[in-house]
Parts: sequence; structure tokens; C-alpha cells
Amino acid sequence: MSGHSKWHTIRRTKGVNDQRRGQLFTKLARDITIATREGGSGDPDMNFRLRLAVEKARANNMPNENIQRAIDRGLGKSNEAALEEIFYEGYGPGGVAILIEAATDNRNRTNSEVRATFNKNGGNPGEPGSVSWMFEQKGLITVDLSATKRDPDELQLIAIDAGADDVVVDDETLEIYCEWTQLNAIRQALLDQGVPISNAEKIMRAKTLIQPDEKDALAALRLIEKLEDLDDVQKVYSNLDITAELVARFDS
Repeated sequence: MSGHSKWHTIRRTKGVNDQRRGQLFTKLARDITIATREGGSGDPDMNFRLRLAVEKARANNMPNENIQRAIDRGLGKSNEAALEEIFYEGYGPGGVAILIEAATDNRNRTNSEVRATFNKNGGNPGEPGSVSWMFEQKGLITVDLSATKRDPDELQLIAIDAGADDVVVDDETLEIYCEWTQLNAIRQALLDQGVPISNAEKIMRAKTLIQPDEKDALAALRLIEKLEDLDDVQKVYSNLDITAELVARFDS
């Protein structure tokens, strides 16, 4: 079971209050800004990463004016400070490897907040390269199985035929992993086959997962949650194997 996507499923089921929705819009806007800058275009049809970011923003009911403002910032048309994308690395309880993707206009502030969160929650911040070698950049396409009556095995074969590297079937979702450079082509091939895609994104996937004891696993989840709550943090990846039993313990 994928630690990355399973954890975010847990987060969604907990609900989003007004404060979290405001924080979500901030993170989505930063995704759009960085995608615009890196792609060198504010046109989603010409910039695939931007298209994914805009689609995700719209799926979360982000107002169009917020989306356009974020695009303008990426094009340098606003008075807001420029954003830079930074990765932080470290270890959580039980030796869980943690890779953090941040977007910030103040590197010193973000460095301080990330280090403090590690130290206060049983983790250890690491040097660049300390855990990043345990992850690889991938494209992830998520299919909501409840949105279709088609057999998961059939969908799995369609994904593999389209060029997927790996397909993971859960009770509610189908996770399709592929090379990031192939994400657009595979996504379009699935859409052409009528496959209901709920999300498509670039991720850092752990090459292998680990299962620490329950105490350390729950502590690692708490650390990941605290890191994700930081304003400058966009995504947190880990090599923690999140089981159904662990989910039940964490939610209780």
C-alpha cells in the first residue's frame, strides 16, 4: 500500500475546516505559481504541470481569480516576492525516511520551522542527500473505483497497456505509477478509454517501504502531519508502510 497516497486519503476523510481550506488554497496557489515559472508559460494548454495544478485547484473549488493571481505571480506580474522550491530531508521515529517539498519566499523562516518541527516531534533533520536517494520521481494517477462499475483488473490492464510502471489496487482506489515524462500521455490514454481519473500529479515515491513498530509508526504519522501543517510545506513523502490497522489506530 502506498504510504504517500494512503496518507492523503486519511487526511481527506478527516474533513477540512475553514482554516485548513484557506491553507489548502495557499498551497494550491503556490503549486500554480511554481508550475507557471518552471514551465515558462501561463497557458495550461502549453504547460502540462500548470494544467495539473489548475485542474487540482478547480477540483477543490478555488476561485478563478485566485488561480489567475497565482499565474500572474509565476509570470512576475505581481508585487509579491518570488517563490523558490526547496526540498528538506530527515528521519522520523523508527528510522522513517522523510522528504519534504516546500515553496517559500523566505528560506530562513522555512528552514527554522522545518527543523523545529522535526526536533519537537521525535525526528532528526538531515543534510541534503541523506534520504533523497531512497525516493524516485514518478507520475501518479489516481482512479476512484467508486466512480465506476468497471472491474479493477480490467482497469489495471488498461493502465499497463497505456505504459504504467506499476498499478496498486486498494479497496477504493487504483493507483497508477509511471515515469513523470509519460504522465500526460498515459493520462490521456486512460481518459480516451473512459477511465474516471480523480487526480494526476508528480510525486516522489519511496523505492522501498518500512514497517516500524506501532509506537514509532504512530509517532512518525504525527510528525508528518505536523510538517504538512506548516504554511510553507507543499507535500511530505515518506517510506512508511501505512497499513489498515495503523490507520484505525491513528484515527481512534
